[in-house]
Amino acid sequence: MRFTRQFAGRTWQSLSRAMAQLTSDSRGSQIAEFAISLPLIIVFVVGIYDFSQAFGLKQKLGNAAAEGARIASNQPTGDLTQPTPATVTAVARAVGAYLLSVGVNDCGLASSPPSPGKVNLKWTYSANTGCSSPLTLTIDRGFITTASLGNPYTTMKVENTQVTLSYPYTWMFGNVITLLSPGSTYARGTSQLQGTATMQNLN
Repeated sequence: MRFTRQFAGRTWQSLSRAMAQLTSDSRGSQIAEFAISLPLIIVFVVGIYDFSQAFGLKQKLGNAAAEGARIASNQPTGDLTQPTPATVTAVARAVGAYLLSVGVNDCGLASSPPSPGKVNLKWTYSANTGCSSPLTLTIDRGFITTASLGNPYTTMKVENTQVTLSYPYTWMFGNVITLLSPGSTYARGTSQLQGTATMQNLN
């Protein structure tokens, strides 16, 4: 009987020690905290990556538009009466080639630019070869600005070329929200990022 009591007492002491160790161990709470904070960390990381990608793309679009405007400003204007002038097509190809050189899908501009729409001296390309949404390139060969000359002169009209490039960017943030909350109705958003450049016509 005495042995049974000693054994029961030792068993109880062992159980008490085990319970004390379990309640003092913080590993379980750390796992729970990590599980709660992980979705927030993912949202922050993907958000930072997403916005940095969009910012980088906008910079590339601005550079592509500047390259197109630089080339267009040196082109002759003798063929601008045609529906699709060769000089304007050359600008579209140059913009597409620049996009490809910086790792951006040109939607077919460099290889086979689509037929543009024309309004006065403004041509608009809408290319979507291999793109989820169309890329829009507008080349305005008759963009007029004014320059102030001071007395005794007033102002002078300057004829320029303005190149505007609008590109679809699909945000990854919507995919993360859907992954974290499968029942969410958060839509995948697409924004049109834009780059514009203007240069004076030299010919």
